[in-house]
Amino acid sequence: MSRFLFVVPPLTGHINPAVGVAAELRARGHQVAWACPDPELVARLAGPAAGPVLACAGAPRGERPAELRGPEALKFLWEWYLLPLAEAMAPGVRAAVETFRPDVVVADQQAFAGALVAERLGLPWATSATTSAEFTDPLAGLPKVAEWLRRRLTDLREAIGDPAGTADPRFSPHLVLAFSTPELAGGTRDGVCWVGPSVTSRPSAAGFPWEWLDPDRGTVLVTLGTANADVGGRFLDVCRDALRERADRVQAVIVDPGGTLAAHGHDGHDKDVLVVPSVPQLALLERGVDAVVCHAGHNSVCEALWHRTPLVVAPIRDDQPVVAGQVVDAGAGVRVRFGRVTARQVGAAVDTVLDDPGHRAAADRIGTAFRAAGGAAAAAARLDELAREPR
Repeated sequence: MSRFLFVVPPLTGHINPAVGVAAELRARGHQVAWACPDPELVARLAGPAAGPVLACAGAPRGERPAELRGPEALKFLWEWYLLPLAEAMAPGVRAAVETFRPDVVVADQQAFAGALVAERLGLPWATSATTSAEFTDPLAGLPKVAEWLRRRLTDLREAIGDPAGTADPRFSPHLVLAFSTPELAGGTRDGVCWVGPSVTSRPSAAGFPWEWLDPDRGTVLVTLGTANADVGGRFLDVCRDALRERADRVQAVIVDPGGTLAAHGHDGHDKDVLVVPSVPQLALLERGVDAVVCHAGHNSVCEALWHRTPLVVAPIRDDQPVVAGQVVDAGAGVRVRFGRVTARQVGAAVDTVLDDPGHRAAADRIGTAFRAAGGAAAAAARLDELAREPR
C-alpha cells in the first residue's frame, strides 16, 4: 500500500479529473490525502470518501479586466494568480507532506507548490495536466513573455523548491499525466502519458427538471463553465436568441450561474429554452445532447467529446483559445468569436455541427480514443508504478 498526496488549486476544473484518479487509487488499497486552499470544495466534489483534506493558504484571484485577451491575459493569470498561489500554498503543502508522509505527490499543473515542495524534500512527484494547452508551448511566439516567466519560475524555485533543481514545475521528470489524447491534442510529446479524460460519476444537486426535456426534439447545451459568470451575459443572450429561432428542431438548456439573462430582461424559462444556474452535466450528456456550445474549457470539451458530442466553441481566455483550436483542427466543432458573435453566427455554427456528419464523425472518433486510453484507471495504474519504483 502506498500513500498519495494530491495538491490542487481551488478550481473545479482542476479538481474533478483528480477525483476519479484518487477513487481508483483507493480502490487499489492505497491511501489518499489532499492539499488545497478550499477543503470544502474538494469534499463537495470528491464526496465523503475523499480522504483527509489538509488546508493550505490560497491567493485571491485578481480582478482581471474583461478586455484582456491573448498574451496580456496570460501574463495577468501568471503574475496575479498562479505565482502568488504557489507562494501562499507552499507552507501548507510542506506541512501536509510532513503530516501525511506520502510516497508520491500528485501536483496539478497549476499548483506549482506541490511540485517544488516535493522536489525540495526529495519526493517523487507526478504532474496532473488537466489541460493539454501547455504541451503546445503557448509562449513560443512571445519570447519576452517566455523569458519573464522563466525568471519568475527561477525565483519561485529559490523560494520554495530546491535551488539546484532544473525541472519545469509544470512537467514532472517522473510522470506527466495528460487527461487528453493525441487525437484531440494534435500530436504527442516526449515524456507525456496520455490517459484520456478522467470522467467518473460525481455528486450532482437534485432538482434538475428532467421532465422538461422534449424527446421529440434535439438538445443543445450552452455552458461557460464555473469561472466565467462575470463576462458571459451578452454571449448567453445571443445564444438564447439563436436557439429560440430553431425551436422547431432543438431545445436549449442554458447554464446561467450568475443570473445574467435575468439582468438582460429574460427571466425564467419556457417550453423552448431552459435557463438554470447549474446542470448535472455528465448525466445530461449521457442522456443525450446533440451539440454543446461552450467556452472551450478543457473539461467541458473533453466531457462533450467523451459522449461523442460535437461543439461550438467560443474561447474567452487562458488555455481556451488553444483548446478551441484543437477542437477545430480535429474536425469536431466550429469556432465563433466570444465577444463579437451575433445570433445569426451562433445559429449558423449550431446548424453546421448538427447537419454536417463530419463533425459528429470526428467527435465519435475522439470519444472512442478517449475511452480506449483508460482515463482514471490508467492514471492510477501509472501512479501505482511510480510509487513502486526503487528510490
